[in-house]
Amino acid sequence: MLSVGPDVPQALRPLLGELVEAVRALQEPGAPTRIFACDAAELPPAKAWPQTLVLVADLSTLAVSDGTVWVRQDTGAVI
Repeated sequence: MLSVGPDVPQALRPLLGELVEAVRALQEPGAPTRIFACDAAELPPAKAWPQTLVLVADLSTLAVSDGTVWVRQDTGAVI
């Protein structure tokens, strides 16, 4: 479990405490989280984001990177 240890300087404790809580929220989300959104022309390289979900705003669909291309989740077509 993450925690801020006793040897951490007092000035850094608030910042590190916030970082620890942010990591905990990512590990076990308690509510829905926003999905990265962009237009199709602005999609990052699929190779750099394997197994990542994005909202393609101008197409109103979700897409997943298979490590090579972005795949539309409504039709299965490549973007």
